[in-house]
Amino acid sequence: MFNIKEELDKLPKEPGVYLMHDKDDNIIYVGKAVNLFNRVRSYFRVMNNRTPKIERMISLIDHFEYIVVDSDLEAFVLENNLIKEYNPKYNTLLKDSKTYPYIKVSVTEDYPKISFVRRMGKDKSKYFGPYTSSAAVNDIIELLNNTYKFRTCNKACKEGEANDRPCLNFHMGKCLAPCSGKVSSADYKANINLAIDFMNGNDKALLRELKEKMEKASEEMDFEEAIKYRDLIESAKRIIERQKISDNTGFDDKDIIAQAHDETDAVVQVFFVRNGKMIGREHHHMDDIQGLSDEEILGEFVKRYYTGTPYIPPIIMLSADIPEQDMISSWLSNQRGGSCKLVIPKIGFKEKLVDLARNNAEIVLKKDKERIVLEEKKTKGALEELGKILGMEELNRLEAFDISNTNGFQNVGSMVVFEGGKPVKGDYRKFRIKSVEGPDDYSCMHEVLSRRFIHGFEEKKQLREKKMDERYGSFSRFPDLILMDGGKGQVNVALEVLSELGINIPVCGMVKDDNHHTRGLYVDGTEIPIDRHSESFKLITRVQDEAHRFAIEYHKSLREKKQVHSVFEDIPGIGPARRKALLRAFENVEEIKQASVETIAERAEIPEGVALEVYKYFH
Repeated sequence: MFNIKEELDKLPKEPGVYLMHDKDDNIIYVGKAVNLFNRVRSYFRVMNNRTPKIERMISLIDHFEYIVVDSDLEAFVLENNLIKEYNPKYNTLLKDSKTYPYIKVSVTEDYPKISFVRRMGKDKSKYFGPYTSSAAVNDIIELLNNTYKFRTCNKACKEGEANDRPCLNFHMGKCLAPCSGKVSSADYKANINLAIDFMNGNDKALLRELKEKMEKASEEMDFEEAIKYRDLIESAKRIIERQKISDNTGFDDKDIIAQAHDETDAVVQVFFVRNGKMIGREHHHMDDIQGLSDEEILGEFVKRYYTGTPYIPPIIMLSADIPEQDMISSWLSNQRGGSCKLVIPKIGFKEKLVDLARNNAEIVLKKDKERIVLEEKKTKGALEELGKILGMEELNRLEAFDISNTNGFQNVGSMVVFEGGKPVKGDYRKFRIKSVEGPDDYSCMHEVLSRRFIHGFEEKKQLREKKMDERYGSFSRFPDLILMDGGKGQVNVALEVLSELGINIPVCGMVKDDNHHTRGLYVDGTEIPIDRHSESFKLITRVQDEAHRFAIEYHKSLREKKQVHSVFEDIPGIGPARRKALLRAFENVEEIKQASVETIAERAEIPEGVALEVYKYFH
């Protein structure tokens, strides 16, 4: 039993980090201290100048732990890393920071890829971002892939190893085919470095290369190729045109940061200046800023943002001095591997840039205020409403399951996940039913749920062995509530599986009327009516529709693959290898039907006699 009074007396008078836990062992606050003894004890003294937020947090503390370090800077770094890892409820956090897209360059590979990602991995790849616009990220990736013909596949491509024949992208002039050894790693990486330069703001090299290729194609009378490069140049110019600001104060890389806030919300605007040009801008919303000054809000943002961002510039221009400015500058310099200065400009063009960032933050705050309130109502508000209906104090992660088949053919199951009222698509899972033949949805659901939670236990064990937090897995995180796409029967199946595995998770059924519309919830053997106009009802409907959609799409894809597989089985001379070659060479069966014998033979790289059999089968 944790005795707070006794543990307070044991606290050391040294620097360190403390973690406050609630009765369910959730970490609700992480802080640092020059003197742990004085700082942690202060939370349990009677004081009149605390904010309501801190008072709420203190009322929930069940126990605490601490980590002693050697210096204030170590405590600072550890505090930021722990906040980034645990997202404690009562720390000031960036809203939705994990949803921003990044551009990833897998530079450690012999033949790197450029790809769109939502989260930075713990690897040695280069990341650019975050960006608020997914469309802008896709435009940049498409431009670079079209210009330099990078690979987009997931094949393991290594220097000196020709593992495969070139795919359709090579024949269409869209890939250099490193999988077949048609380009050296050095030549390929030279193009990757040019792409990295472009994303760092150096657009001249890319434009020069495109112009040279266009002129060469024109000289060789290849006007179709010249038009392609002309269009790429126009695309590049449109992307570069977004870089509105030219910084006449020098060609250093810098971030320009300013904030605006009201009583409850804050918006921080960041301008990214690279090589003297603004290559992008982002705005970030912040939670729980009540009682914080302008300087404190800005300081909290800098600590949280640069704990996770892939690139730290040598200069960060701020709209105000921030607490612990010298320590933060030292920390950023260590993170960067070189000097990082925090500058607060007072006069001239630099001050105007900061003012511009502040004005943009104010505009976003005013414009987004109503949207944020509505979004909160649809997501967190709907969860709170649902929790009250079900008598649950804590409700964040929902998992819903559905089964799809055609008269028992190709049985599949789906699992969709919502956290904070929003879909977490990276945690969605598909299940191909292995133990059930024919139309038996209850048995299918029993298999899906059993596999889901057994896999969860296995993943928990693996993460514990690696000394990793369970939140790094997807199956290892169990839901607060399971939603079943049906009433009593489906709920009983779920309860049976949970009982067999010794798991205690609430299960809620979504009961439908004669028109297949949800009319209420089935919980603990009772049907509970629910207001169709409420936000909780709308959330349940979104979850239900998403589970249904995900299952149907998976079932449809398997059915189509089965049909294609069956077609090729009937053609003489077509085995697994040639079937694979045909599917790589043509987008679909319809395209094969329209192709000539010569085209089929050439593109799929199969003998003309076999190509003739394919042609005859479809004609």
